[in-house]
Amino acid sequence: MSIVSNRSTLVAVAFLLACGGSQAPVPMVGQDADVSQLAGEWFGEYSSVESGRSGSISFKLVAGSDTATGDVIMSPRYNARPQTGEVQPTGPAMPGTVQALSINFVRVTGGQVSGALAPYSDPTCGCTLRTTFVGRLRADTLAGTYTSLHEQSREVQRGQWQVVRQRPKP
Repeated sequence: MSIVSNRSTLVAVAFLLACGGSQAPVPMVGQDADVSQLAGEWFGEYSSVESGRSGSISFKLVAGSDTATGDVIMSPRYNARPQTGEVQPTGPAMPGTVQALSINFVRVTGGQVSGALAPYSDPTCGCTLRTTFVGRLRADTLAGTYTSLHEQSREVQRGQWQVVRQRPKP
């Protein structure tokens, strides 16, 4: 696979699940034509009913570039149940639990985007999570699903994500 192919993959993953707060460049994997379809500034969000996590996604790919930059910010929400004291994901994000997540790679092929985030710590148990995502480009919207695997317990949680390309202002 060419370097350009790597560019496409990383671009897609970057806007989907983030490039960490540092805006580190993410290489794209895919054919030039596939990668070029993702040029622009993208904004959106992701969420999971199963985990109670949600957050924002931003991504930028400059036309003709082989890398992208972006952020995926996780904001878990928790409330304690009065009867049991059990913590449930339902309320506003707890202070100190917002995390910037990094993307390991992005692959783009024929309008489909897939990739993986760098392993990160689950804010509720401290265990390691591994997240992969897949989505499809339709006009100026890229949307799909993601799956997070708890490395220790093997529990799987799923969610959705969507980003929309911002059109330049005249």
